[in-house]
Amino acid sequence: MLATSFAYRAVVRLGVLCLPAAARVSPKLRQGHQARAGLVDRFRRWAATSRDPTRQLVWFHAPSVGEGLQADAVIRRVRQRHPEWQIVYTFFSPSAENLARRMAADYADYLPYDLPADVDALLDGLQPHALIFTKLDVWPELATRAARRAAVGLIAGTVRPHSGRLRWPMHEVLEPGYRALALAAAVANEDARRLRRLGVPPDRLRVLGDPRFDSVMDLVRAVPQDDPLLRLGAGAHTMVAGSTWPGDEAVLLDAFARLYVHRPEARLILVPHEPTEPRLGEIEAAAARLGVPAPLRLSRRRADEHPPILLVDRVGVLATLYGTGAMAYVGGGFHHAGLHSVVEPAAWGIPVVFGPRWTESREASLLLEAGGAEALSELGATQAGTTLQELWEDWIRNDRRRIAQGTKARRLVEAGTGAADRLADLVEELVRRR
Repeated sequence: MLATSFAYRAVVRLGVLCLPAAARVSPKLRQGHQARAGLVDRFRRWAATSRDPTRQLVWFHAPSVGEGLQADAVIRRVRQRHPEWQIVYTFFSPSAENLARRMAADYADYLPYDLPADVDALLDGLQPHALIFTKLDVWPELATRAARRAAVGLIAGTVRPHSGRLRWPMHEVLEPGYRALALAAAVANEDARRLRRLGVPPDRLRVLGDPRFDSVMDLVRAVPQDDPLLRLGAGAHTMVAGSTWPGDEAVLLDAFARLYVHRPEARLILVPHEPTEPRLGEIEAAAARLGVPAPLRLSRRRADEHPPILLVDRVGVLATLYGTGAMAYVGGGFHHAGLHSVVEPAAWGIPVVFGPRWTESREASLLLEAGGAEALSELGATQAGTTLQELWEDWIRNDRRRIAQGTKARRLVEAGTGAADRLADLVEELVRRR
C-alpha cells in the first residue's frame, strides 16, 4: 500500500507551523492561510447537508488560475454529459478564488494543507468516486490516501524540462503521490516521459493534449460582440499588454515613448499581473519619468475617453481585453517566474510578442514555430524597448504581415482543441473503475 514518508509529513507539519510567520510578510500567503480557517468544518457542513451518497462525486483539484482554466473545460463537459453527478472543485492559490466561484461545481473551496487528519476528514465526508489533479499539483498525502477509496487521475499533465520535482530530494518525497495515479493524461510525449521519471507507471500514461485550448476558445466564442471591453481598442494601433511585471513594463513604456513621438495614434492597454495600488503608482511614476502621456485608469475612464495609455486596475478581464487589440504583449518574459499564457491573445487572432524567458512555455514555442509570435532576445530594457518599438511600428504599418501572423496564431489554437472531450472520456473511465 502506497504511503508518504515520515520526512514528507514532518516537512508539511513544520511548514504549516511556520506559515503564520511567513504570512506576515506575504499578503498572498496571509490571504490563503486566513481563508483556510475553519476549512475542514466547511467541507463537513457541505457533505452533511448536500452530499448525496447515491450519486457519483468527482473531485477536481487545480492549484491556480491557469490550471483552473484547464480543469474548467473538462468540468463543463463532464457536467453536460452527467448532470446527475456531483462535482467538487478545490484550489490552492488565492488568485483562483474568483474563478472557483464561476466553476460548474456543486461546491468549491480551498484545498486543505496536506495533513493526514485533514485529508481523511475530506475523504470521509465527500466519499469521491474519482479525484482528478490538474497539470502537476499532485499532493502525496491526498493522492495516496484517496487511492484506497477512489480512482485517482491526472489531466493536462505537464512537466517542465528543468522542474525541481525531477531532482533529489523532491523526486523521492513526491514519488508516492504519482505512483498512486490510476491514469495520467500528459499534454505531450515529452511530458509523458517526465511523468514516468516522477513515478507514474508507464501502463497508466496517455497523451491526450491540452484542454487549455478548448477553454480559451470556449471563452472567446462566448464573449458578446457588444461587450463594452471590446470597444476600448483603436484598431491597428493598439497593443494589449497582459499579465505584466516591472521588467515587462520597463520595456513596454520605453518602446511606447519611442513610438509615440512619430506615431501619436498608437495606444497601449496595460494590464499588470498584480494591479495593487503600489504597483499602479509605480507604473504611473515610470510613465511620468519617460515623458509619455499619463496613464488613465480603467476605473476612472469615461465612455468617450480613448487615452494613449489605459491602465487596467481590475482583475478577471484580460482574456476579453485581448479581443480589443490588434496585437498583444504577454508578460513574464522578463520575470523570474516565466512567461504567462500566450493562448488567450492567439485565440483572438492577433500576433503575440514576449520577452526572452519563454523557453519553458510549450505554447510559446508552438506559436513561434507557427509564425504567430515574436520573441525579444535582449534582456536590457533599452535594447528590448528599441526592438519592441520597431516591431510595433511594423505591425502598424504592415497590415498584411500583422493579420497573417494573427491568423496563424488563431489556427494553432483551433488545431489544439479536442483535448477536453478526450479528458472527459478519461474521467468517465475513472468513475467506472471505482
